[in-house]
Amino acid sequence: MSTYKEIRELAPAEITTKLNETREKLLNLRLRKQTGQVEKTHELRTLRKDVARLETAQTAKKKKAAA
Repeated sequence: MSTYKEIRELAPAEITTKLNETREKLLNLRLRKQTGQVEKTHELRTLRKDVARLETAQTAKKKKAAA
């Protein structure tokens, strides 16, 4: 994914889109892990961190817009 600096520069709509895409990837990866089809298990951790970065940026944008 991207660094927090790059995510921060995105528009709120783009952040929401990327967040939904990342969550979908994470769900698919979790399901594949349950069936033993995942070779790169480190991707789970990476995607979880990406979701956290995106949610943090989204919350910051909402607070900034409300202020």
